[in-house]
Amino acid sequence: MLIYCMEKIELIICEDSERRVDQVISFKTSLSRSRIQKLISMGRVHYNSELVVKSSALVKEGIIVVEIPIPEEIDIKPQNIPLEIKYEDSDIVVINKQAGLVVHSGAGRKDNTLVNALLFHVKNLSGIGDKIRPGIVHRLDKDTSGLMVIAKNDKAHLALSAQFKGREVGKKYYAVVKGVPISSSGRIETNIARSRKDRKKMTVSVEGKRAVTEYKVVKSDVNSILDVKIETGRTHQIRVHMLHIGHPIIGDEIYGKREKFDRHFLHCYELSFKHPSNLSEMTFTTDIPISFFRLI
Repeated sequence: MLIYCMEKIELIICEDSERRVDQVISFKTSLSRSRIQKLISMGRVHYNSELVVKSSALVKEGIIVVEIPIPEEIDIKPQNIPLEIKYEDSDIVVINKQAGLVVHSGAGRKDNTLVNALLFHVKNLSGIGDKIRPGIVHRLDKDTSGLMVIAKNDKAHLALSAQFKGREVGKKYYAVVKGVPISSSGRIETNIARSRKDRKKMTVSVEGKRAVTEYKVVKSDVNSILDVKIETGRTHQIRVHMLHIGHPIIGDEIYGKREKFDRHFLHCYELSFKHPSNLSEMTFTTDIPISFFRLI
């Protein structure tokens, strides 16, 4: 199977006046204008964390990120990886993903992913998107456990994607954080952008996109278990916001310290959405992992 891994080019620009984004990229790289325009139409170009939708878009100062698909031959095979299926019908599958399981293949990883497990346990998956992400409508980080909905056909995939884009999907999490927040409940509202110092990290920044997180303390002693609800779905949002208020998630090797743990303690325990075919309201829940109580 031929898949496309991504090579990323980051361009720091400081122009005297505004210029077309395709002209700037062409001048600073070996890419042709036609190639750049195609990448823009594929959604592979961002300027200051915002998607570039037109080749004529004007840029002046900031960072342009260009993702270039690189073909790689890969054979995605079904693998008998344990999978907790909470619900399944002809349109969707709802699973409780275990921590440590990457959602899909990518550069440097070809197996032992959720997709490999789905191909083994589920007969049909949607074909929308590239071939390494069949059925995948949304993601959880590798070390985040909890509920995910998978699309079994293209109609379901489109309907669910629209709900996620329209912020119509409800998601609640349990998080174990360092220390005890001063307030027993709170609302965190900031902008989040990709870090300029470390592109693997996100950070609170006025240049980013609006992100809103609400939390309540469920149980606390030395550390705390929080019930967390997100209004927006930015990359690493809960992890960034917990660090921002001085209470990073325990075991988070990027925004805290891994310490002796093999995961970070974040779990999506509730997922709500409308069924893609009959539009009925559906809510799924899981229990808080027992291991979370051992850390407070």
